Amino acid sequence: MSLSLILAALWAIVANVLAMLPSRDNHWRRAYGLIAAGIPILGYVTYQNGPWVGMAVLLAGMSMLRWPVVYLGRWTMRLLQGKAARD
Repeated sequence: MSLSLILAALWAIVANVLAMLPSRDNHWRRAYGLIAAGIPILGYVTYQNGPWVGMAVLLAGMSMLRWPVVYLGRWTMRLLQGKAARD
């Protein structure tokens, strides 16, 4: 197993442990930290193992951090709908 996949697996373990700990802000600070740490790891995985493995790791990360992805999708839809209404 390559170093990048080991780092991705460690990231997933840390994400799961952090999700089990109580939080006052519904884990948003931890999610931001995991996103900031996960993006370079994702790039490293894609560089070392190719785009298909990178896509699999991206989907795994998105399944763990699904609420930031949901809110990003909602925000994007609001932007697109607002722009369509102005045109």
